[in-house]
Amino acid sequence: MSPLQDPISRPRPRRRAAYAAIAAGAVLVAGALPSAAALAGPTAPLTSSSTPTSASLTPSAAADVSLAAVPADDWLHTDGSTIVDAAGDEVWLTGANWFGFNASERVFHGLWSGNLEAITRSMAERGINIVRVPVSTELLLEWRDGETVASPNVNTFVNPELVGMDNKEIFDHWLSLCEKYGLKVMIDLHSATADNSGHVYPLWTHGGFTVEDFYAGWEWFAQEYADDDTIVAADLKNEPHGSQSEALRAKWDGSRDADNWRYVAEQAAARILAINPHLLILVEGVQVYPKAGKTWADRGLDDFHNTWWGGNLRGAADHPVDLGAHQDQLVYSPHDYGPLVSPQPWFEGDDWDRASLEAEVWDPSWLYLWKEGTAPLLVGEWGGLLDGGKNEKWMRALRDMMVDHRISHTFWCINPNSGDTGGLLNHDWTTWDEAKYDLLEPALWKEGGKFVSLDHQVPLGGVGSTTGQSLGDLYGDGGTTPVPDTQAPTVPGTPSATDVTSSGVTLAWGASTDDRAVTAYDVYRNDATGATKVATTSTASATLTGLSPATTYSFTVRARDAAGNVSPASAARTVTTSAGPVTPTGQCAVTSSTNGWSTGYTGSVKVTSTGPTPRNGWTLTFSLPAGQQVTNGWSGTFSQSGTTVTVVNAPWNGTLAPGASVEVGFTANGTGAGPSGFALDGQACTSA
Repeated sequence: MSPLQDPISRPRPRRRAAYAAIAAGAVLVAGALPSAAALAGPTAPLTSSSTPTSASLTPSAAADVSLAAVPADDWLHTDGSTIVDAAGDEVWLTGANWFGFNASERVFHGLWSGNLEAITRSMAERGINIVRVPVSTELLLEWRDGETVASPNVNTFVNPELVGMDNKEIFDHWLSLCEKYGLKVMIDLHSATADNSGHVYPLWTHGGFTVEDFYAGWEWFAQEYADDDTIVAADLKNEPHGSQSEALRAKWDGSRDADNWRYVAEQAAARILAINPHLLILVEGVQVYPKAGKTWADRGLDDFHNTWWGGNLRGAADHPVDLGAHQDQLVYSPHDYGPLVSPQPWFEGDDWDRASLEAEVWDPSWLYLWKEGTAPLLVGEWGGLLDGGKNEKWMRALRDMMVDHRISHTFWCINPNSGDTGGLLNHDWTTWDEAKYDLLEPALWKEGGKFVSLDHQVPLGGVGSTTGQSLGDLYGDGGTTPVPDTQAPTVPGTPSATDVTSSGVTLAWGASTDDRAVTAYDVYRNDATGATKVATTSTASATLTGLSPATTYSFTVRARDAAGNVSPASAARTVTTSAGPVTPTGQCAVTSSTNGWSTGYTGSVKVTSTGPTPRNGWTLTFSLPAGQQVTNGWSGTFSQSGTTVTVVNAPWNGTLAPGASVEVGFTANGTGAGPSGFALDGQACTSA
């Protein structure tokens, strides 16, 4: 076949119209697909709309539907930190990863055991509305050149409908199934080579594949599927990485250097968007970023902020990705994992929680982009094993943060054969790990008790689904003509206050209603200077922290919808915090701890400001025994001269109110006693 020939003869826009016609109740004559009884494969755990019937469409039947019936496309773009549809209504991408096309098999893993349609249908019925599909540059260029795997690793007894299909035909057939069940697709270029471990290589060039091959693979893909809005997003490269000491590493700066991921991402995006300007462009981060005063020429461990592969987007503050006229297609996409994937300093000890992770890890690494309204975020990979301990604690903390902020995400992963995380499916590729799904389910987009598709016509789960709805169902526009939403939500109920402490309170209020959907609540603190927004949540409750002891506050709540309509403020709730414990005398108090190994240790220092006035910027100093050297530090900028260590506040924790605390951490070489002689802004602290 020629490089751009579609191996399945199916006009993609027309098959979309055919499914829309089914949804509208049209009667179409089509060739029958095998019934559930005829399939040797497993049935999905949920059964609504689960049986392929004679009403299912073949490509030829889809082609008979007039193009006049084609509804508005489902392409997405961005508005500030929100992803929206063509009508400007907010959408929430909540999905999962399914790998295999990136690997040496060059086809979805699991088809050796599970049925392709059953797996796809069950994902949709259970609320997954987008699937991130890893591929490789090598695979895309093979498909461009007409090279396919004629007999991929597929059990055709379980998948009789795939008999005779090569691996690209299976991919295209799967796109039709996604459309049938209301699923959307994101393509992730996972590695240069079609290799199960290809993602380990730090850059986008490897195994003889050049940066021009990287661009060419994306250009071919954009052209091949330019008219198919089942594929709505392109994740340009999975996990660019490399540590401060590695010869090959992905960096992020303002240069045009070959290893500058920001520049390469801009070039790839420009080529893709010149072909299909409607695709969301996802740009991941890198691994390390120089600390203040350091450059990429430095090589010391403590010269860099270090986090997960693809999870460091600090550079976007100084060097944002520029897509020019298509800036509203940009989504930043970090990855985040727990301690079972790899131990990290922020998981040391037992006193870390969602608040500390958000303040010390997520905010400075990537969450600031959403909070400052720069661009939306989609956490492309997160997930892991349920250990009943720290890993599960991290998963729930990240999940709750994403739910409260409505951060889009794709869970890693569907596959049970992901060694360090496991998957949503069990190893039979039929049944689900119900405990893991129960953890994920609250983070899947649901309104009015039904999961929401990113398709305007097809409910999530397919026509007749009992678990899902379409965007047209939710927003009332049917996907054909954007209908302006001008009606604001109703006024939230008066907040109630519980769990009042010296520094926090939990507020809850009666939920608002809306003609389409309430998407968020904003909590305001009111004083003589006006109203200040202090929290945003998707639920009718919020826990506020960082309040001052023995202080009276007034709080109100407003509801808003996807179109930005805002309700009037609720009635105010007045709360007075408790006095709290008596703070130590003097200007500061310190508690510290260490956790050692044979040649070094991790240290934690918690400083409480006990003076009468707020601090706007602070400097902490302490001493280490002779011979000890700090090798890495977080939550501040560390330097060392002799035995004296100096820590200057980070940009996000410089304000320290009376009675408030800040915690910093570090690793050090050397054994023996830990830090001592603490002082804050030159004044000695008391130590516990």
